[in-house]
Amino acid sequence: MRMSMRRFTRITNAFSKKYENLCATVSLHFCHYNFARTDKTLRMTPAMAAGLETSQWTLEELVDRTS
Repeated sequence: MRMSMRRFTRITNAFSKKYENLCATVSLHFCHYNFARTDKTLRMTPAMAAGLETSQWTLEELVDRTS
């Protein structure tokens, strides 16, 4: 998780100073990782492999569902 999100690296400007911003960023990361990103070994999203979803989410669907 630290390697894919710059908010956990204190050197950058994106470092989270507010707890609310950190929670929002982590939530978006996990939602994208599980529902929108295809895993190379599974050849599908982790949510599809677990039987939670039948199709891969687009980024537009991800944004719509988080609003």
